[in-house]
Amino acid sequence: MTTNESSTDRIIRVVIAVVAFVAAFAVGIGSVGGIILAVVGAVMLVTAAVGFCPLYRVFGMSTCKVPQQR
Repeated sequence: MTTNESSTDRIIRVVIAVVAFVAAFAVGIGSVGGIILAVVGAVMLVTAAVGFCPLYRVFGMSTCKVPQQR
């Protein structure tokens, strides 16, 4: 698994995760909307932590400016 996210991308994902978690608790964590927001927040947080986005790989994208080693 190679890094395919830039540091700016990772920071944006953390901000989105925090907003999603706050919105999940505001809506009600037990409701359908709250669960969906919590899952979105968790996915964003995990992808930001590991620096890898599976969808970027599927679409052949990368925001990481560092050359990839294969």
